[in-house]
Amino acid sequence: MKNKKERLQLIVNLIRKNSIGSQNELAVMLKQCGCEVTQATLSRDLKAMKITKVATNDGGYMYMIPDNNELQNSMLMSGRDSLTVQQQVGFISIAFSGHMAVIKTRNGYAAGLAYDIDMSRSSEVLGTIAGADTVFAIMREDLSHKDALKFFSRFVPIESHNLK
Repeated sequence: MKNKKERLQLIVNLIRKNSIGSQNELAVMLKQCGCEVTQATLSRDLKAMKITKVATNDGGYMYMIPDNNELQNSMLMSGRDSLTVQQQVGFISIAFSGHMAVIKTRNGYAAGLAYDIDMSRSSEVLGTIAGADTVFAIMREDLSHKDALKFFSRFVPIESHNLK
């Protein structure tokens, strides 16, 4: 591999096309593509790109780039098992109380979801607070619940009939 930029792009491409659960697994794939890296270098690369691991329903893990929702969705569609996107992102439900959205997730998924929403830097949501299985999102006062559902559908699989 000629340079770091090419190596980082290869890592992103591998994560985009595969469900990778460990640094060792990723290192083997990189080596097969002609890029041999040490564990320390790979760890630094993953940290620099903010690539994280999320738990899967099968008890394993998979790498995810949290602030790229298109990449996240494509990875989840090709997940380790035949889990639905809803199961893999941990989304359970969304409800509204005034200008607050209450998003319920499986245990451990709320912080990642809140991070994704915050990193979108959208004007629709002023901020989030995450617990273990709940995200509270404070919405702009003039945002309708219908528009809020459209916004949140970027992050969680909200049924399309709810958006009409």
